[in-house]
Amino acid sequence: MTATETATRLLNNYVAGRWTAATAATDTLDVTNPATGEVLARVPLSGAADLDAAVRAAREALPAWRAVSTIARARKLFDLRGRLVARREDLARSVTVEMGKTIDDARAEVARMIEMVEAACAIPTTMQGRVLEDVSRNIDAETIRQPVGVCAAIVPFNFPAMVPFWFLPFAIACGNTFILKPSEQVPLTQQIAFEELDALGLPPGVVNLVNGGREVVEGILDHPGIDAVSFVGSAPVAKIVYERAAQAGKRVQALGGAKNHMVVMPDAVIDQTVGGIIGSAFGAAGQRCMAGSVVVTVGEAHDRLLPPLVEATEALSVGDGLEESTDVGPVVSCAARDRIRDWIGRGVADGGRLVVDGRAAHDDTHPDGAFVGPTIVDDVAPDAPIVQEEVFGPVLTIVRAESLDDAIAIVNRSRFGNGTSIFTESGAAVRRYRHDVEAGMVGVNIGVAAPVAFFPFSGWKDSFLGDLHAHGTDAVDFYTRKKTVTSRFFSSGQGHGSYFVEN
Repeated sequence: MTATETATRLLNNYVAGRWTAATAATDTLDVTNPATGEVLARVPLSGAADLDAAVRAAREALPAWRAVSTIARARKLFDLRGRLVARREDLARSVTVEMGKTIDDARAEVARMIEMVEAACAIPTTMQGRVLEDVSRNIDAETIRQPVGVCAAIVPFNFPAMVPFWFLPFAIACGNTFILKPSEQVPLTQQIAFEELDALGLPPGVVNLVNGGREVVEGILDHPGIDAVSFVGSAPVAKIVYERAAQAGKRVQALGGAKNHMVVMPDAVIDQTVGGIIGSAFGAAGQRCMAGSVVVTVGEAHDRLLPPLVEATEALSVGDGLEESTDVGPVVSCAARDRIRDWIGRGVADGGRLVVDGRAAHDDTHPDGAFVGPTIVDDVAPDAPIVQEEVFGPVLTIVRAESLDDAIAIVNRSRFGNGTSIFTESGAAVRRYRHDVEAGMVGVNIGVAAPVAFFPFSGWKDSFLGDLHAHGTDAVDFYTRKKTVTSRFFSSGQGHGSYFVEN
């Protein structure tokens, strides 16, 4: 082991209320700053025994945590919210350093993370059931919600702060215990979050963190002590997660990939439309499942849109996300950079016209950085692979359509159905689009149609497997089981009657 390796911090897991070393780790991976190439830490690839310890801790904590009143659980989340607000800049800088997105993007992500906690604080209201008196003579019926049990989440690299909190606060607010497997590429931000969770004084085992890779993921899918699994990642892996976890009898929500289309109508307000497209396509270097990566121009909208869009794209600065002046940071790794560059070349080879080429983008200060500049490929065929497949980088393709009907058909041919947007001032076009388009989240003159915390993240088609989505009211449904109680009570002098009378 070199001196550098010796000095690099080895991350711990968090199990049963304390930080603990991975005892069954098979290896470690470097956590690298994608802008500079600097090694930030080493993450252990925990083994089955490490996961099993977390599951045992979570199961042991479940009865006591379930017995805590809903208002007391909510107050713990109020405390957590305050702690995260106090650490919001630390969290944002951690997101930028380990994942690459600009500091402004990272701050916005942390704000959404905190918003999830705020929404979960409403659990004394949102977890309420239903009661109907006198369903029959002197008989009442009620439906109550109870926790599912031990819940786990497997989360991706692109939102190190926010996506874990699509799940964690809602799960524990409902009385479940929780195990998080962060992405091994970006594990540092959740180390900060769990420092604040540790300070809450929760019963040991209510929240647990297990670092790792494939072995931990497969263990979560198969472990008989885990009752529910949440996953965010690519579509092929989401399908495997959904099938394997469901086969093991678990409740599952699996959020997969996306290829989001933005339709621009001839009457669109062009300057506002350009701003919406730029933020959607190139924010977070295009590494988000709600990024708009295909623009469908209808009729004359193409010639109105393209010149200002190209001008605005070419004005974007590429560099280290910690620099306040940077518009587009690096992608998550050099391997991702090379893959994205290959996709750009393939799009051109398939007939696209390259109008902005970001393949040569670099930062003179950080020659080892994983940089890809904003790229636009125009006049792409609707069935071209670069239109159909998820590139997950700052690459925008433009497809032409003759009419709104044609545009809707192009959007609906995609096997994905995460999000879509339309830019127009026509109410009739909006109504037609939102009614006919096959996507779960729709933006109207909004580039990123991601919902706030109290609405569900409602992807369709290959973008989601399951029937209950992340956060919003769906989160409470996912993290609780309904129990219906039919009751009748007798007192002296009261006739017994029959349940079936007057039904």
